[in-house]
Amino acid sequence: MVKLSEEMKTAFSKVKIFPVATASKEGVPNVVPIGFCQLVDDETIWIADNFMAKSLANLKENPNVAVYVWGPDTGGCFQIKGKADIIDSGEKFEKMKAIVHAAKPGLPAKSLIEVRISDVFQCAPGPDAGKKLL
Repeated sequence: MVKLSEEMKTAFSKVKIFPVATASKEGVPNVVPIGFCQLVDDETIWIADNFMAKSLANLKENPNVAVYVWGPDTGGCFQIKGKADIIDSGEKFEKMKAIVHAAKPGLPAKSLIEVRISDVFQCAPGPDAGKKLL
């Protein structure tokens, strides 16, 4: 696993909606906007499954996920890749569910998608576009 830098963590904290990409085992891609995408520590992201259908089906077949980090206040952009675990019970799940319900009581918080960060890539245009950062 890799650890995000302080600059990356600051940028992550400024994003409101994250494009999150998954793919089926056949490689059919799916990208969805996610409002609950939280950096738990330097190596781990939590994503709340409130309304996932295709993304959840993809993750059950293929645990690879990509999260795009960009916003008007981030000072740049990068892509995080990692492997996801689907958690629907236990301490982590209950903690995520409490956080989601505190912010938006009507959301279902059906499962926790825990992403272990494996790579980070540059997304800004220019000669370093696509360069592996971590």
